[in-house]
Amino acid sequence: MTIRPDLIEKLRAKRAKLTENVSPEKLEALHAKGLLSARERLHTLFDEGTFQELGLYAAHAATAFGMEGRVLPADGVIAGSGYVGPGQVAAFSQDFSVVAGTLGKMQARKITRIMRHALKTGVPLVAFKDSGGARIQEGVDALSGYGDVFYANVLMSGVVPQIAVICGPCAGGAAYSPALMDFVIMTRNNAHMFLTGPEVIKAVTGRATTMAEVGSAEMHSTVSGNAHFVAEDDRHAITLVKQILSYLPANNTEDPPHDLSVPIEEMEDPGINDCIPDSPSEPLDMYAVIRRVVDNGELLEVHAGFARNVIVGFARISGVVVGLVANQPMVMAGALDLNAADKVARFVRTCNIFNVPLVTLVDVPGFLPGVEQERGGIIRHGAKMLSAYGSCTAPKITVILRKAYGGSYLAMCSQEMGADMVYAWPTAEIAVMGAEAAVKILYRKELEQAEDRQARAAELAQEYRDEFASPYVSASNFYITDVIEPQDTRWMVALALRKILDKRELRPAKKHGNIPM
Repeated sequence: MTIRPDLIEKLRAKRAKLTENVSPEKLEALHAKGLLSARERLHTLFDEGTFQELGLYAAHAATAFGMEGRVLPADGVIAGSGYVGPGQVAAFSQDFSVVAGTLGKMQARKITRIMRHALKTGVPLVAFKDSGGARIQEGVDALSGYGDVFYANVLMSGVVPQIAVICGPCAGGAAYSPALMDFVIMTRNNAHMFLTGPEVIKAVTGRATTMAEVGSAEMHSTVSGNAHFVAEDDRHAITLVKQILSYLPANNTEDPPHDLSVPIEEMEDPGINDCIPDSPSEPLDMYAVIRRVVDNGELLEVHAGFARNVIVGFARISGVVVGLVANQPMVMAGALDLNAADKVARFVRTCNIFNVPLVTLVDVPGFLPGVEQERGGIIRHGAKMLSAYGSCTAPKITVILRKAYGGSYLAMCSQEMGADMVYAWPTAEIAVMGAEAAVKILYRKELEQAEDRQARAAELAQEYRDEFASPYVSASNFYITDVIEPQDTRWMVALALRKILDKRELRPAKKHGNIPM
């Protein structure tokens, strides 16, 4: 049977009308701002020729108030799946050129349909957010649509990776969907995410503010912690998406994309010794150590601008994908505070979901003291780290470089919190508190009677380190696996990782633990 030519022409005309709804002039204006159209974002993400659209012809009937007779191409969202390298990825892209990308019931149906596809097939989801929020004309239908999307986000959480890319406005209820996803990328100049914008804030509270203060990428990546990455423009954001995907499995039943063909070379690295300051009181730059330990010095840092006293991110060590957690003594001496605790706990849980081994590098003086920290709930926030590490069944290796005092020793994944291997450098100090503070408490009377209090305090501090805080004391009690030379760190960790990749750990049957929120 031959299909009539007029039917083919009609099909092509309909497709063109729906897919070519942005004029060349508007495209040029978008590109000048570092923006891509909704379709261009998907075509840039996927390998050429692999994208298949879902629901091209699905659109709202446009009978709602003020919209009678309007054509809404694809109802303001393009959804489908394709390939990014060897793996399938599902995605949707909101189209701001169609009623400002606002969400109504049909758009929500399309979004949740592709989300269900990702869930059923076990593939990552990428969401390009560019929307003015709820479609007011649809009333409660729009609210219902958001509820459907949020519920799908929750069902997918812990099963497949979810990555949100905020390319333009993400206003009101729309902001909750990215918050329920695993990673949020915002473009520096074009993205804004907020529940209530400056105008509403001023109307309700009387306070004048700006979009930069309440919704910018800079604010969310450094103050609120809602954004994990900041991209310079849409193309850079898509590059970041591909980098994130390169470290993750397609779903929670698979292993990350390790390259076990990479050999483990038993090679000393004397250069790492140069990272260690001459004085114990001088801060160590943890980035310098990380660059010596990971493959090619490459770290995909997550939350780079938020809680900079800790570092988290993805890397490879002799081909094995790892989630790396480290204190950064160059900022706040590496002490743990409210935001650092949240940052670490969230990242550890993410790694555990996707079977990514954790490597923790420790140089921590303790939890940050202060009235603001206590009133802010540092106990509750610090307990999140303990909960995250304690419930993590992925392989865990810890290296104690220098300080590990008090509760922060436990919070940074000690053996007692489930670390499979714990190594320490000879420079490590593991104790309830630092030597100087301990001496003031233990030898107060003796110091009061000493002729040269400062000299005697220094002598007693060294004695305390040797007798109580030395890594050999912990090793003799089998709290650490081995004391190693810094130059052996890379190959020792690489070898240990290979040996515990097939780790299996059973836990008591339960719905889930109750993490302190």
